[in-house]
Amino acid sequence: MISDLAQNAKAWPFEQARLLKKRLDKLGRKSGPVVFETGYGPSGLPHMGTFGEVVRTTMVLHAFDVLTGGAYEPKLICVSDDMDGMRKVPENLPNQAMLAEHLQEPLTVVPDPFGTHDSYGAHMNARLRGFLDSFGFTYVFKSATELYRSGAYDDILVRALEKYDEIMQVMLPTLGAERQATYSPVLPISPKTGRVLYVPMKSVDAKAGTVTFDDEDGTETTLSVKGGQVKLQWKPDFGMRWAALGVDFEMFGKDHQTNAPIYSRICKILGAEPPTQFVYELFLDQKGEKISKSKGNGLSVEDWLKYAPQESLAYYNFVKPKTAKRLYFDVIPKAVDEYLQHLAAYPGQDEAQQLENPAWHIHTGNPPSETSPISFALLLNLASAASAHSSDVMWGFIGRYVDGATPQTHPLLDHLASFAVQYFADFVEPTKAFRAPSDIERAAMEDLLQRLKAMDAGERDATKIQDEVYAAGKTQDFDNLRDWFKGLYEVLLGQSQGPRFGSFVAIYGVTETIALIEQALAGDLVKA
Repeated sequence: MISDLAQNAKAWPFEQARLLKKRLDKLGRKSGPVVFETGYGPSGLPHMGTFGEVVRTTMVLHAFDVLTGGAYEPKLICVSDDMDGMRKVPENLPNQAMLAEHLQEPLTVVPDPFGTHDSYGAHMNARLRGFLDSFGFTYVFKSATELYRSGAYDDILVRALEKYDEIMQVMLPTLGAERQATYSPVLPISPKTGRVLYVPMKSVDAKAGTVTFDDEDGTETTLSVKGGQVKLQWKPDFGMRWAALGVDFEMFGKDHQTNAPIYSRICKILGAEPPTQFVYELFLDQKGEKISKSKGNGLSVEDWLKYAPQESLAYYNFVKPKTAKRLYFDVIPKAVDEYLQHLAAYPGQDEAQQLENPAWHIHTGNPPSETSPISFALLLNLASAASAHSSDVMWGFIGRYVDGATPQTHPLLDHLASFAVQYFADFVEPTKAFRAPSDIERAAMEDLLQRLKAMDAGERDATKIQDEVYAAGKTQDFDNLRDWFKGLYEVLLGQSQGPRFGSFVAIYGVTETIALIEQALAGDLVKA
């Protein structure tokens, strides 16, 4: 049975699933609901880290369901911390002056700077749900504002008052002396200004379920902790949420790692067992800096999907989640081709191997049978050589290379061709820089030219062509044959790298490649 194979599967989602199962066994839970949670801070536009957390959690959920043979009822909840006060105005949003007037107000009270929703928080939540829905995730969305205001948190908040001193004992050692003097885990919402207040409590009445503090104008004010009149500081809120929602599994970025023991201790203080936790590394931008919602640096989900299929994005998130990875446009082609390689390998693998294959996790155990007979890197080089600005131009070559292939018979290949055209137009074409061949490269290209002319014009055997390319390179005294291939791409395509040159010739065409080399040797490509 597949559940038996899953017991020894090494893929990281299965490792996490086994840890979760061990926790449930310890608690004596053999069936029933199992809650997987992801949290979202809607202070800025959703970014890649947000998506990554959901897609990875979904992979663990599916691995757990397979591991346990469907004995439990796993579900994913996505909680938005939309009751947080707006601490600063993100640099990448419109209507900056208007937003500045609403600092410290809950995000679900701040007006929407885009003018499309009832509030800032509502807009960001819609953006979150929109791209999660586009991937077909199954999840339950929960708004912190609604959880607080509806009374869903009332009982646990009263318990927090009962355990107020214990929570303070956890929190105070983590703070500086100045912050300790004014800290409170409870943040009241001012009845007068509507702002989230960071003020000390003058008294806490657990029996009455109230807190007393001085409002912004100095007026002593008593509020009930029920019905959304207060919220918790983010660290106590994290542990409270685990306890209130019965969370069994949650992953978070490395920036939370030092605080995770605090979340767990508060969860235990409130009477619940902390969830199984998984810490992943953060995405970095091209400069190696942490991606920030407020700065808007790094790739967005929308950016990636403009140039590559969504499965390649899921793949990039699957690979080595505990390793920091840079997230910029140049990583897209490699991610696409690695995904395609795993997809192509899947049918020939046994069941144990399939459980290790990223395609199994990306497609929840049921990868599609269709793959691409042409790599994305090769399509990019084809677009470059043909200066293709439409997939129709691409299909003029593809149709000759893959017998009987059409956009209708090969929809995945058609999508990849369209993505290649877009990527070429935005990133390759503007940076193409042709150069003249060196003397040694010219001699090798002239030799290759004669070898190609001796071939059948309709030759499509990439290996046979590659052998002739190697042979031409070996006629000259290159220090390393890699220099020969690098020279071919720089001289003929205006770029420093590409897939096997024999594969490129096979799809571009022998006759067309002959013409391209003759143009390069005549200096026409450099002039153009």
